[in-house]
Amino acid sequence: MHMPPYTIRKSRRARHMRLAVHSDGAVIVTLPWYVPSRMAERFVHAHHAWLSSKLATCKKQQQPPMPKHTSSEIRTYTKAARDLAAERIAQVNQHYQLPFGRIAIRNQRTRWGSCSKKKNINFNYRIALLPAELADYIIVHELCHTKEFNHSTKFWALVAETVPEYKILRKRLREEHSVYSMM
Repeated sequence: MHMPPYTIRKSRRARHMRLAVHSDGAVIVTLPWYVPSRMAERFVHAHHAWLSSKLATCKKQQQPPMPKHTSSEIRTYTKAARDLAAERIAQVNQHYQLPFGRIAIRNQRTRWGSCSKKKNINFNYRIALLPAELADYIIVHELCHTKEFNHSTKFWALVAETVPEYKILRKRLREEHSVYSMM
């Protein structure tokens, strides 16, 4: 059985081993910091069928990576993303009434957004380049994390209050707009 090449990442935040296939076909094994690196090969071997399926899908859907942006373009998109996020959070939060900290726009390499324990919300500047419904889903997703700091059933029910089609949008985001294809 042929083992595809993979990269091992250790994480202090990881609680479980995780296998990811990026849109460019790169295979990443994330291990909690305390798990020995030699466990990665067993993990990849145990998930070989799933991995083969995902790699085949990547080959079929191979998209060229998005072009690198100039610093001028990044500034323009950052402003557009900041305006979009502030406007949509103000509108959606009329429904939720959730307290939050600051909104920041960043040049994140692997995430569309994040929410800190202090309820500060960060977005990737590239949300300004997404179709409106996908950007909206990301914005609502992160706002809902200010109340439910997890991906529990309660969290998804909260998201569904204003984005009932979140499952479809989430799938589209993963398949068509992988954050890894932006690097």
